[in-house]
Amino acid sequence: MNKNPVLVIKDLRKSYIPGKPVLRGIDFSVYPGEIIGYIGANGAGKSTTIKIILGLLPIDEGEITIFGEPIDPSHGDFKQRIGYVPENGELYENLSPAEYFDFLGILYGLSPETTERKAKALMKILGIDGNYHNRIASFSKGMKQKILIVSSLLHNPDILILDEPLNGLDANSVMVFKEVLSTLAKKGKTIFYSSHIMEVVEKISDRIILLVDGKVVADGSFEDLSAQNQEASLEGLFNDLTGFTNHEQLAEDFVRILEEES
Repeated sequence: MNKNPVLVIKDLRKSYIPGKPVLRGIDFSVYPGEIIGYIGANGAGKSTTIKIILGLLPIDEGEITIFGEPIDPSHGDFKQRIGYVPENGELYENLSPAEYFDFLGILYGLSPETTERKAKALMKILGIDGNYHNRIASFSKGMKQKILIVSSLLHNPDILILDEPLNGLDANSVMVFKEVLSTLAKKGKTIFYSSHIMEVVEKISDRIILLVDGKVVADGSFEDLSAQNQEASLEGLFNDLTGFTNHEQLAEDFVRILEEES
């Protein structure tokens, strides 16, 4: 593995409201070829971290470097090397994929010929190439998610940041996409993967970073973390480290309320 990290975060702190920190001094480095599973409960600070990495939010305290340089939101050159699939991505739905990808190709400095060739080929692999000139507004959720995935990879980025990327995908596309991530990692690309689907994170990640209340409480391979905490699944490990152990009782209470007579 290349010993030079592509992303370094040191004592990162962020608050939206004074006195209520979202990130409380997180530290980690990410290296080429790693698939990082970045997990945590809602409000733990995952999305805030991602927005800071993307240059969408300023930091309050700490340091963050990407590709060896401090992140400077006023100079977006580093963004050319990042691909991003947001959890709730917005598309220009009045456009067709042809028009949308042409627009992205201009932003990424790709020629129109390269953009069209790559976009059509990638859409064909995902089974939606017949919709190249149709309006995105007419697409299903899964089709829109595929457009987001293609748009994140069109420029062949060095880091791919994924926030719940499997939303709406059919089973075949999920299998293809997981293989794509594995192949990209083998070629030295870095995958930063955030999801609540523990089974997927467990299977694809080389390394798992778990946030609790804005702090990193676990960082390592699933095998190492499992051995340290004597848990056979990532879901069990997650529940133990986040202190969420009453899920069975909550489920019973939920069903009991449903069964109550009026």
